[in-house]
Amino acid sequence: MVKSAKKNDLAGLTLLGKPAQPSRKLEAFPNHHPGRNYTVTLETEEFTCVCPMTGQPDFAKIKIQYIPDKKIVESKSLKLYLWSFRNEGVFHEHVTNVILDDLVAALKPRWCKVSAEFSVRGGIGITVDAEYKK
Repeated sequence: MVKSAKKNDLAGLTLLGKPAQPSRKLEAFPNHHPGRNYTVTLETEEFTCVCPMTGQPDFAKIKIQYIPDKKIVESKSLKLYLWSFRNEGVFHEHVTNVILDDLVAALKPRWCKVSAEFSVRGGIGITVDAEYKK
């Protein structure tokens, strides 16, 4: 039987159901199955940031995988969070690790991995994998 969301699951969620604006605020709701290891996977092909040197756009596929402990990331807040990097000048390696650090701080997961596969520019493609283990 599927458990419905509990009233307090929505407590603290301030972005869901509101107009969308970029935000560095990651929101979460309670994990109803903390005694079980299971993997949550979130993916997007629409991540953008800009080269800190040239200001040219960089595009990436981002894949986030994690084993939740007590919290699960709310997907709209993640979308707005990723959107907040759109005009930020940052190296691929740094932004991937910042995303991982922010997810770990917000969720305190048992395990988390962020993979960023950046589109080829100048003949070189870059893929960055950053991982956290509790």
